[in-house]
Amino acid sequence: MIALFGLVGLAGCKDNVQKPKVRYTTAAKKTAAPKRVDSTQIKVADLPVLMDGTQYLIHPVGDIRIYDDSSREYGSSRTNSSVSYAISNYNRYEITGYFENLKFQHVDSTALRPLTKEKIQIQTVTYLNTTAQRTKKQLLLYTLVDNDTNQDGKVDANDIKAFYISNINGTGFKKLSGDMQELLDWNVIDAQNRVYFRTLEDINKNGAFDKNDAVHYHFVNLASADFKVTDYEPVQ
Repeated sequence: MIALFGLVGLAGCKDNVQKPKVRYTTAAKKTAAPKRVDSTQIKVADLPVLMDGTQYLIHPVGDIRIYDDSSREYGSSRTNSSVSYAISNYNRYEITGYFENLKFQHVDSTALRPLTKEKIQIQTVTYLNTTAQRTKKQLLLYTLVDNDTNQDGKVDANDIKAFYISNINGTGFKKLSGDMQELLDWNVIDAQNRVYFRTLEDINKNGAFDKNDAVHYHFVNLASADFKVTDYEPVQ
C-alpha cells in the first residue's frame, strides 16, 4: 500500500509540472497525435470594428477548424463535427481572441491593408482612447505571439507572449518587449502619456518561467515619434 500511495503521489506531481514555453534544443521529440481535423485550415474574417472617434475599420482574420471525433466507415459520410466561425470578441475599445492578422480599411475606401505578413497569433488589441484625446495620436497596443518558442511547430498561446504597438491604421507596427521575454502585464498612465509594462526572462534557461527568473521593467512615451523603450529599476 505504501508503494501504491507513492506512485499516486508521483503521478500527481507530474500533472502539476508547468509545460515549458521555451525550448533551447532542436533535437527531435515525440508529440501526442493531434486531434483529427476534418478540414484544412479555412480563413475567415469577423465583422469589422470601428473604434469611437477613428476612421478605420478593423477586420480580425483567422482560421476556423472543423474537428471530427467520429470514426468514418467505408461508404459513410456521417460525422460529428464542431464548428465555430467567431474568432474574436469586441468590448468597447478592445478586441480579444485568437486570430492571426488584422485588415485595416479607411471608412471612405474599399482597400484593405494587412497589419503584418509574419506568422503571429494576436490575443488582444486595445485602442488607447484617452491617449488619443490628450495627444491626438490614435494608437493600438497588442499582446500576441510572434515566435514558436517551444518548438512544437505552432505559433500559439503555449509560446512566449510579446507586446506591440501601432497606429490606428496598422502602420508603425513595432515590438516593445524584448525577444524571448514573456509579457507579464501593462498599464497606461494618462497623466504621463506613458505605457508601463513588465517582462520575465528565463535567465536560468530551464524552459519555464518561475521565481528564479528575472523581471524587467519598462516604459514608453506614447507622445514620442519612435516609441523608444526605456528600462527602469523600481526595486533597487
